[in-house]
Amino acid sequence: MSNKKGLLALSPLFLLIVLILFFTVYSVNKGDDEPNLSLTVAFLIASTYAVIISGGMPVHKRIEIYSRGAGASNLMLMLWIYVLAGAFAASAKSMGAIDATVNAVVDYMPPGLLLPGLFLAACFVSVSIGTSVGTIVALVPIAAGIATSTHFNLPLTVAVIVGGAYFGDNLSFISDTTVVATQTQQCAMKDKFRVNFLIVMPAAVIVLLLYAFMSAGISAPRITHAVSWIKLVPYVAVLITAVAGMNVMAVLTFGIVLCGVIGMACGDYSLTSWLAVVGDGVLGMGELVIIAMMAGGMLEIIRQSGGIDFIISKITSRVKGKRGAELSIGCLVSLVNICTANNTVAILTVGSIAKKISDRYGVDNRKAASILDTFSCFVQGLLPYGVQMLLAAGLSKVNPMSIMPYLYYPLAIGIAATLAILLRLPKRYS
Repeated sequence: MSNKKGLLALSPLFLLIVLILFFTVYSVNKGDDEPNLSLTVAFLIASTYAVIISGGMPVHKRIEIYSRGAGASNLMLMLWIYVLAGAFAASAKSMGAIDATVNAVVDYMPPGLLLPGLFLAACFVSVSIGTSVGTIVALVPIAAGIATSTHFNLPLTVAVIVGGAYFGDNLSFISDTTVVATQTQQCAMKDKFRVNFLIVMPAAVIVLLLYAFMSAGISAPRITHAVSWIKLVPYVAVLITAVAGMNVMAVLTFGIVLCGVIGMACGDYSLTSWLAVVGDGVLGMGELVIIAMMAGGMLEIIRQSGGIDFIISKITSRVKGKRGAELSIGCLVSLVNICTANNTVAILTVGSIAKKISDRYGVDNRKAASILDTFSCFVQGLLPYGVQMLLAAGLSKVNPMSIMPYLYYPLAIGIAATLAILLRLPKRYS
């Protein structure tokens, strides 16, 4: 395929990146009275453009191809998981599971271990709820308050929470990035978890030890809370059943029902209010569901036009084996993530391309999924204009750039993932 034809086929992707960059800059610099520009609109414009430029066939045929990509079976499975994950997260939050987790960690934090205690809290909460944004919302105000009361480095304390939030974003069974990475690479979540855990756990341990050294001699204030241990049961149950290998949709359904039973037993809501919360959780995933479908349709148009084959040939032109293929997957998702400032969207955008690369060079699909997830979290964790960083900065009233030098965990997992590729680790999956 000629460069001219290949670039034309890929132009919807370029347009999408330009639109997302524009929307991001606009949203950051807008006044309070200006509306936000939705990411959904960027995908809508790029999708419409993709249908228009895919010539050589009637319009109804182009729309049929787009719809086939938007309704692909593997994509639909991913969307059902999104729906259940949103319902579970909303149910758990409404019944007070996040507050119970935070209170338990803060109350039992050993004196002199301020930073590692906060890091472990962020890791556990993020793994449990599957979202870095939710973890930051729950823990940054607490961390900022502790840092202020102990006269400790506020940006460093906030960075600890941001880092721990990406631990779960990268490993949680209900994380958007995990769902997308496993579905696009067609591997089981538990298998991806095992590979990913082996790659990032050394980084997590090193960062934890570093935090222990940095916080030596600094005691966190003793704040006692009434910890409702029963409200931790849904999180623990979901983690255990997921690790045990139960189907992820069955896991989430079980978790939702458990939240309802415990929430009603504790008087947190009635049957009707619980069902309303479940409905709100499902609706809260609406934008991501729409984006995923439009991304699937747009990429199917690009694939039919030869754009996928073109980009694979260019990226892999100097690839000689599995190591080069894995590096190309990591570089591809990293570059798109820098442009989109959204790790889930980045994996959605390049997932099918990564699958073709891994198939061509025999890369284990479990490791390919881990590379996609880890590199996207690594890049997202270091973006000063990412939603997580902006949210953390806003909640703690500090400049995002002042948090940047202390983001040890995102940097550590980036190094760990690169070493895993170069050194062919873990051996069993390489």
